[in-house]
Amino acid sequence: MTDKDFCLSSYMAFRYIWKDGVDFAEGFQHKNYLPASDDQRIPVKTAADIDREIQRQFDRLYSKYQSIGILLSGGMDSANLASYLRPGSHAYTFTSPSGEFNADLERARAYCQKWQLHHHLITITFDDYQAYAPVVMRHKFAPVHSIEPQIYKAAEQAREDGVQLMIVGESADLIFGGMDKLIAPEWTFDGFARRYTFLDPALVLTRPVDQSELFEHYRTGAETIDVMRFMDEVFSVESSSSYLNAFGAAWMPYYDPYAILVMADPLDMQRVRNGEPKYLIRQLYAMKYPELEIPFKIPMPRPVDAIFSQWQGPQRSEFRSDIPMDQLTGNQKWQLWCAEQFLNMLDK
Repeated sequence: MTDKDFCLSSYMAFRYIWKDGVDFAEGFQHKNYLPASDDQRIPVKTAADIDREIQRQFDRLYSKYQSIGILLSGGMDSANLASYLRPGSHAYTFTSPSGEFNADLERARAYCQKWQLHHHLITITFDDYQAYAPVVMRHKFAPVHSIEPQIYKAAEQAREDGVQLMIVGESADLIFGGMDKLIAPEWTFDGFARRYTFLDPALVLTRPVDQSELFEHYRTGAETIDVMRFMDEVFSVESSSSYLNAFGAAWMPYYDPYAILVMADPLDMQRVRNGEPKYLIRQLYAMKYPELEIPFKIPMPRPVDAIFSQWQGPQRSEFRSDIPMDQLTGNQKWQLWCAEQFLNMLDK
């Protein structure tokens, strides 16, 4: 069925359309990622277990692919995976003309030097968003996450460099207790719903559709919600679908070695709350990089704050004319800009 108002509201609230079978228009069936099933997961108890199982995966990958590349940030997740690549492999790090990601860049350079990787910088500008957003939106049949145009650009470059498979470390946060600001607090139902809503549809849309139904699926009591199950079943789909779509649009295979792992023991929330999120991944990083300090979480850089700092907001009738643009983050402005571009594309 088609329901443009629902789809717009779902995208604003969750950055994807969470209901299967509901789309913006006839013939525009959106695509969502399906995570690995429990019977496909490999339990790991220690950093040494993770090291062993990732090495086994890379051994299998190298039996099939001669050239494997990686999306490499300055953080732990991709840094760990870089250590399994063969010398001479290609690594791609995002940057921007405004230079706000220089610290991330310097760490990525250090990783490449250690493992003898060819380091490529993928500079992201507003021109890139204008050029590549339509490509990834057409492939998804929906507005997209702000990382998708830049992943597409990197995948295109990797293909030109002869890369046959790209490696990402996107699943580590979800599987090993990252996202600590979301999972560590003891949330009330309403508190978590407010915190997780990326952009309130009622704040920006003229015909908002209430999205509380999705949260209700995870209610466990009058004031409680199963946050971990929500993250496993909602966040994982939204996040991984961005990679699936962007690489798919570029016809570049990709692989996440963390995605088939699972913690054998329950996550130690006390350690997470005491400032040690992803403690197994931190231990693996210390094994791979004993000479470096363990970095704080570094998300994939997206220069949306600088690019959209002066943007005045959407003009279409689907959007309110009184949106408080000065109160929105760069990522929220991206959602509005991207949604307007998508609707313009639908009208053509």
